[in-house]
Amino acid sequence: MNLNAIAIANIKRRKAKAAFVLTGLLIAVATVVALLGLRQAVSFNMLLQLEQYGANIVILPQSDSLVLSYGGISLGGVSFDVRKIHEDELQQVYTIPYSQNIAALGPVVLGVVTANGHDVLLTGLDFDSTPVLKPWWRILGSAPSHENQVLLGADAARLLGIAGGDTLRIEGRDLLVSGVLEPSGSQDDQLLFTPLRTAQRILDKEGQISMAEVAALCHGCPIDEMVAHIAMALPNAQVMAIQQVVESRMQAMDHFETFAYGVCGVVIVVSGLMVLVSMMGNVRERAAEIGVFRAIGYRRRHVMRIIFLEAGILALVGGALGYALGQVVMRLTLPLFTIGDAQAVHHHGGHGDLLLPVLAVGLAVVVGLAASVYPALMASRMDPNEALRAI
Repeated sequence: MNLNAIAIANIKRRKAKAAFVLTGLLIAVATVVALLGLRQAVSFNMLLQLEQYGANIVILPQSDSLVLSYGGISLGGVSFDVRKIHEDELQQVYTIPYSQNIAALGPVVLGVVTANGHDVLLTGLDFDSTPVLKPWWRILGSAPSHENQVLLGADAARLLGIAGGDTLRIEGRDLLVSGVLEPSGSQDDQLLFTPLRTAQRILDKEGQISMAEVAALCHGCPIDEMVAHIAMALPNAQVMAIQQVVESRMQAMDHFETFAYGVCGVVIVVSGLMVLVSMMGNVRERAAEIGVFRAIGYRRRHVMRIIFLEAGILALVGGALGYALGQVVMRLTLPLFTIGDAQAVHHHGGHGDLLLPVLAVGLAVVVGLAASVYPALMASRMDPNEALRAI
C-alpha cells in the first residue's frame, strides 16, 4: 500500500475528525470569499453612488486675492491679477495621463445680467455634459436645445414670475424659457442657464470661460495625480479636487476593507487552530499505527508525508466547498450592503476576480499544511518501541 492510499484510508476510517478539519477550513474559506466578494461589490456600488455627485474637480482662473477684514469684521475680499482661461485651452485636459478616466468636462461662463428688471446671475453651460456633471437636476420642461433658449432655477423663476414656454428678456435679447428646475436646495435654484455660446455673447466673453467642472470619479482613479497633471497642462488655472467626495469615498472603503481583512485574519487563525488541535488528536490516537509503520521500515519522512497528505486532501476539498459556500453567502447578503439592484451590482462588480477560486483553494491548502507541521513532526519523532507497547 502506498502512502497516498494510506492517507485516504485514514480519512475514511476517521470520518468524524476529518469532518472537523474539513468544517474548519470550509468556514474559513467561505468567510474570506464572502467578505472579499462583498468588498469588491460594495466598492463598485459605492462608485456608482458617488458618481451621482457629479463633478469632483474644479478648474478656476488663477488669481491673487486679498481678504478684507479688521477686528474680526469681514468686509469680503478682492481678487486681482485674474488670469483668463480660454475655451480652447481646456482641450489640454484630454492630453494628460489618465485622461481616459474623465467622464465629462464642462466649461462654465458666469456673469450678472438684468432680466425683467432684476439682477440675476447668468450661467452658460455645455448641456451635453450636464447629465454627468449635474445628475440631480430634475427639469419641468426640457434643457435648452437652441441658442435662444434659457433654463431657470426654481427660485429665479418664482422671483421673475416666469414659467416654461414664456419669453424672458435678458440684456435686450428675448429668450424662450425651455424649462424650470425643480427645487434642489442648491445654488442652482437661483441661477439662469443658457447654452455656453449664448451666455458668452450676452456677457461679451467670446471664447472665454469663468471655470470648468470635471467628473473623473472611477475605480482606482488617482484624483490627486489627475489634479497635478491638469494644473501642469493649464498653467494659468487653479485646479482643485472636491475633497469631500474623494475623502468620503476613501474613508468609507478603508473602514470596510479594514473590517473585512480583520475578520478574515481572525477566522483564518481560528481555522488553523482547529486543524492543529484535530491533527494532534489524530496523531495521538494513531500512536500504535505509527509505531507499526516505523517498525516495518517506514522512515520519519514517510510518516510526515502521510500526515501532510491527509491535511492536503482535506484542504483541497474544504477550499473548493468553501469557495462555493462563500459565493452563495455573498449573493444572499449582498442586498444588505448595497443600494439599488444587487444582482446588477454582483454581475458587474462582484464576480470579476477570476483568481478568487485559486486563492480560496490555495489559502485552504496553506492553512491546512501549516497547521499540520507540528503534528507531523510529533508523529515522526515517536519512538517505535514506546508506540508498540500501547498495542
